[in-house]
Amino acid sequence: MEKKKSKKKTIWIIVAVVVVFLAIQGPLTASIQSGEFAPGNKPEYSVDNVQALEPNALTGKTIIFLGSSVTYGSAANGSSFVEFMEKRDGIVPVKEAVSGTTLVDETVWGKKSYIERMKTIPTDIRADAFVCQLSTNDATMKKPLGSVSDSFDINDFDTKTVAGAIEYVIAYAKQTWNCPVIFYTGTQYKSEQYAQMVDLLLQIQEKWEIGVIDLWNDPEMQAVSAEDYKLYMVNGIHPSLAGYRDWWTPKFEAYLTEALG
Repeated sequence: MEKKKSKKKTIWIIVAVVVVFLAIQGPLTASIQSGEFAPGNKPEYSVDNVQALEPNALTGKTIIFLGSSVTYGSAANGSSFVEFMEKRDGIVPVKEAVSGTTLVDETVWGKKSYIERMKTIPTDIRADAFVCQLSTNDATMKKPLGSVSDSFDINDFDTKTVAGAIEYVIAYAKQTWNCPVIFYTGTQYKSEQYAQMVDLLLQIQEKWEIGVIDLWNDPEMQAVSAEDYKLYMVNGIHPSLAGYRDWWTPKFEAYLTEALG
């Protein structure tokens, strides 16, 4: 009888330990994914500690940014190259970025697609540029790539494919804000699907003559040291504050200065 009681007690102790472990693991995992403990997210790298530059070609420019977690800065306390350029260069940003969303026009986990959210941006904004992220979520979720169409009519694009969604975004932005349209890619990580999306974007660039900030194929971005990479990236997709400040933002500044200057 005593052995049975002891065995039951042991089982309850194990159950209690597992419950406590899971309770602790949830917030801990979330903290790790958000970059809370990442070396590149130390206070010294925050936007607050960045000095404004002298007025330049970007100062006062209104730029619309459409994207998901990388544009939002989900692993960098909600700050990305958008906030760094706002502080450094004095741009006027319109940031429409929601983590986990796709270019392909589907509602995922209750979150609206790029296309749905793009239509909520005021149409009377006098935008100097429209910058859109080539979403890694479409690659992760293996959304159909599709192909470049022969049409320039916004009603002809299959927005359930990556190609069709990209073309729709371009056509809508051009018609609505009549400004330069620029897409940007992420830096390289292990994803054959995303590599195919980058190639597809470059084909679409030729058709529409849009701008592309191609971090994926940029030799300078690929030449980063292993030590700096650990500082700059929280994971293969998401930069830290240091990554945005020192690695990504200068690329956006250089490209946009040339495009808008």
